[in-house]
Amino acid sequence: MSGTMQQGILAAERADGRRQALLVAGVLAICVAALAITGFFDAQRFAEGIPALAQLGSEMFPPDFSRWQFWMRPLLDTLAMSIAGTILAVILSLPLALLAAPNTTLHPALGHVTRLVLSFLRSVPELILGIIFVAAVGFGALPGVLALALHSVGMVGKFYAEAIEHADPRPVEAARAAGATRVQVITKAVLPQVLPQLADITIYRWEYHFRASTVLGIVGAGGIGFELIAALRLIAYDQVAAILITILACVVVVDSLGAALRRRLK
Repeated sequence: MSGTMQQGILAAERADGRRQALLVAGVLAICVAALAITGFFDAQRFAEGIPALAQLGSEMFPPDFSRWQFWMRPLLDTLAMSIAGTILAVILSLPLALLAAPNTTLHPALGHVTRLVLSFLRSVPELILGIIFVAAVGFGALPGVLALALHSVGMVGKFYAEAIEHADPRPVEAARAAGATRVQVITKAVLPQVLPQLADITIYRWEYHFRASTVLGIVGAGGIGFELIAALRLIAYDQVAAILITILACVVVVDSLGAALRRRLK
């Protein structure tokens, strides 16, 4: 009997191995097909593009930092845009996350509707939202803040809801057994458990917002991205290189600050 069981176990393991191999092969086939569809294997296009890249690189170096004084205010606008967008996203995301999480929602149907709203918000790129808000409220940092916040509500709300959903149910049950109201259960039993995760998500999103703010400047939402697109339109590639280096330095600083904040919160 033991020999038969061993053979059965080995046969099941071999069948499982074949299924995994087929799954990996299928995924690899899809990846190769996607690369082929997008022209990745077109060697002629790469051969023709390399000289153009070399010419562009020669025009970008050495970088021209002569206008660095004019970039300080746009950089400050970009930083302010990232912070304001993050704050607004958090304010809007937390109540939506509480409605979306199964263990804190008022009704399962409301939870499904809220998750659908979050899915819709994160499906619209910031760039599209930036164009819409520029047309609505004009140029400047405000449309950038609104675009960042609205898109991030979909992402931050989803991550918040998942963190709340996986909170330990025992403190929640104890609070309910003690006669706590729904608000008291959330504030005393749920949020204290997940606050470190929510803070971590928020900091990561702020880091992302700083990088996204530079792109939104391209559509007129202010910030350093506006200076970048202006240099590109003037074909001043040496200034483009200088602005890109400046953005890279600022991104490194913001990421370092975010990492330090996360360490302090642990």
